[in-house]
Amino acid sequence: MSDEMEYIQFLAHGYDRELILCDLMEKFGEDVWNFAFFMSKRADVADDLSQEVFLAAYNGMYAFRGECSVKSWLLTITRNKALHYLQGAFIRKVTLTNRFIAEDSSPPAEQVLFNRLENQQLWDTVIQLPRKYREVLILDYHYGLKHKEIAKLIRVSEGTVKSRTHRAKKKLNELLKREHEEV
Repeated sequence: MSDEMEYIQFLAHGYDRELILCDLMEKFGEDVWNFAFFMSKRADVADDLSQEVFLAAYNGMYAFRGECSVKSWLLTITRNKALHYLQGAFIRKVTLTNRFIAEDSSPPAEQVLFNRLENQQLWDTVIQLPRKYREVLILDYHYGLKHKEIAKLIRVSEGTVKSRTHRAKKKLNELLKREHEEV
């Protein structure tokens, strides 16, 4: 039985929503946090967004009908929360102050995360891409979503997803080549 049908049956039978939420957080918490981080480029924001996502999932649990995967549903909520955050006036006014970090401070949480990843240079370069390219690459390669699912999640056509993926790979190759030449 798929996760989607399992969750729907649990909800239909009056299963404890808190237990379902705990299961969702355990299974998908890391995916939600990582996607929030890739969208916002900040670990502290990813923490906050992840909490908001699971709160929204808890409140909207009965609205889930299994029309997409549970992961897709949660990543859609994550994307919407991240976009809302990024479009807010606060982030536009305060972002520049975060660029000045003391040299003797400990490494940021995102650096610790990337150190665990197999290819540090690749992820550093992906983060430099514009959001519309970064998100399709992350959803495609990191989360393994199909183009159709990505299109539904980010509310564009499947053709747009394909062209963004192509352009993102091209731009990524250019950036990697340029970085390699500088070394």
